[in-house]
Amino acid sequence: MKWRNRYRLYGMEGLAIRTCNRSYSAELKLQAVMDYFRGELSQYQIIDKYKISSRTQLADWIKKYNGHSSLRAYNGGKTAMTKGRSTTWQERLDIVLHCLANGQDYSQAADQFKVSYQQVYGWVKKYEAGGPEALRDGRGRKKAPEELTEADQQKLAMRKLEYEVERLRAENVFLKKLQEFQRGRR
Repeated sequence: MKWRNRYRLYGMEGLAIRTCNRSYSAELKLQAVMDYFRGELSQYQIIDKYKISSRTQLADWIKKYNGHSSLRAYNGGKTAMTKGRSTTWQERLDIVLHCLANGQDYSQAADQFKVSYQQVYGWVKKYEAGGPEALRDGRGRKKAPEELTEADQQKLAMRKLEYEVERLRAENVFLKKLQEFQRGRR
């Protein structure tokens, strides 16, 4: 029945598998919601009238309207995972300050500075929680020996011993293989 209805509304195109979302204007969304509230048409009739893809879509618009959210037009969005790039502390600070000055428009800042949306979002959250110093990248930094606690010093000593034991085991295995190889050549 659903397929028949789609064929009647959209023709063969209605039966094709869509690879992207359909776009609706803010005005169309508002008109559909207002028709729903007037009660003159059923949800299915509204869907047919405005060529909405599903009842769920209409229900989402109604929920947004009742929640006092704006019914904005869908603009296709951005890809969820874009490749970020390495940045300096000063660049991150500049990007965050720019983003905050422009009403936390993460997308605009990401496009302007050629970084990913996720990077901008994360930096802004870090900045809000801990200030400019929270944007420093501590990865790969080793603590100076005087900064280490006694527990950290013990962990470091254990790691060194484990590494040494593993190296000696590998050396023994290598020597045994070498002896086997030499015995086989005689």
